[in-house]
Amino acid sequence: MAKAQYKTKQMAELISYLKKEEGRHVTVSEISDYFTEKGISVGTTTIYRNLEKMVEEGIVAKYTVDGTSSACFEYLGDEEHVHAGACYHCKCEKCGKLIHLQCDEVENLRKHMMEHHSFEMNPVRTVFYGICSDCRK
Repeated sequence: MAKAQYKTKQMAELISYLKKEEGRHVTVSEISDYFTEKGISVGTTTIYRNLEKMVEEGIVAKYTVDGTSSACFEYLGDEEHVHAGACYHCKCEKCGKLIHLQCDEVENLRKHMMEHHSFEMNPVRTVFYGICSDCRK
């Protein structure tokens, strides 16, 4: 699949920001704050629209964890992307931070659930709730 070329200054900045944040989930609010700090005028609708295009093209992943949190986006890269393993999430019940988790032990749990309980876990929608290290301090 051919990847789209982003020629506007705003979209070049968006790609640049996402590349800098590779491996981390970001929200549209964080992206909007970044543009504001850089003095670049771009509306949230434009950010959403372009992120959705990138999701369709496979260079950005979109995570919607629950009905109360903002969607998060993760830059995957310009090449075909395959996670090294399944991607799970941890959500802090205090601050709401979403933590990207790739863990062999959780992957073992997924396999156990399938083999012993005939239940297939959905890694993208599996969320562990608790308190993050920052909030526990």
